[in-house]
Amino acid sequence: SEIARQLSENNIAWVGSNSDVDITSPAALEAFAESHDSTAGQTGNAAANGTVPEKITWVINCAAYTKVDNAESEADKAKKANDDGARNIARVARKIGAKLIHISTDYVFDGSASQPYTEDFPKSPASVYGKTKSDGEDAVAKEMTQYYILRVSWLYGFRGHNFVYTMTNAMNSRPSVRVVDDQRGTPTCAISLTSVILKIISASTNAHHLFGKNAAIPYGLYNVTDGGETTWFGFAKKIYEYGKKYGRITQDCEISPCTTADYPTPARRPAYSVLSKDKIKAALKIKLSDWEDMLERFMKSERFRAEDF
Repeated sequence: SEIARQLSENNIAWVGSNSDVDITSPAALEAFAESHDSTAGQTGNAAANGTVPEKITWVINCAAYTKVDNAESEADKAKKANDDGARNIARVARKIGAKLIHISTDYVFDGSASQPYTEDFPKSPASVYGKTKSDGEDAVAKEMTQYYILRVSWLYGFRGHNFVYTMTNAMNSRPSVRVVDDQRGTPTCAISLTSVILKIISASTNAHHLFGKNAAIPYGLYNVTDGGETTWFGFAKKIYEYGKKYGRITQDCEISPCTTADYPTPARRPAYSVLSKDKIKAALKIKLSDWEDMLERFMKSERFRAEDF
C-alpha cells in the first residue's frame, strides 16, 4: 500500500495486518496486537530492513466496507466493518497504549450544502455506507481520546479498483463514455493522504528530523483531501487528458456529461461533498496540492497499473 511504501522509504518500522485478521472480532485483534507488539517482524517490509518496531505506538485503520451500493442490501456487513470494526480497533489501540489514525469519508454528509463542509458541520448521511462510517467515527471518539479521524473524498491510489483506473480502462475499450456532471467534490490521491498521515505522526513523536519541526497537533477530526473541486465529469476529462499525454489511453474516446438521474444507483450520492481543509492546513502549517497536479503525478508514475484492475 501507499502507506507501507512511504513508511519504509522513511525508515519507520511498521507491521501490516492481513485478510486473516477479523476486525469484527475483538479477540482476534487483541491476539494480533499482542503477537506483534514485541515481535513485529513477520509481515512488514521494514522487518527485512532491520527496523522492526519493539512496541506498536500507532495504529492506522484503513479497513472498511466500501461497496457503497452493495451496502444498501448488505447493511449488516457494512456495519460490522465500518462501525463495529472501528470500535474494536479503537479499543485495542487504547488497551496497548497506541494512538489511532482512522480514515473516514465525505459520505457522512448528504450533500445539501453549497460551501465546503467544516469538521463541525452536523452529519447527515444519506446512505447505509455513510451511516455506518458516521457511526464508526462516533465509536472511535467514544472509545478513546488519542485519535485522529481523517475524512477523505474521491480517493484513488495505485492498488485496487478506483475511478481513475475504471475510466482509463473504459476509455481504452469504448468509443464514448458518459459521466455524471452534477455531483461536486474533490479527488484525493493516496500519495497526498499518506503524506499528511506521516506528518501527523511526525508532529506527535520525536521524528521531527524526518518531516520538519511541527508542533504536535490536537487530537480530533480533520478533513484531508487534495485542493480544488470538480465534478465526476470534470475528473474524467482530466483523466483522458493526462491519459493521452502519458500513453495510458491509446485511442480516441468521446466524453459526455450526464445527470445523476440518468445514472440511478441503489445508494444516494452526495450532490456536493467538498470538504474544507483549513483546519488541517493550519494545524500542520502545510499547503495541499491541487487535485489536477496530483492526478497528473499519479498518471505519469511508473507504478500506474490500470490494466491490472
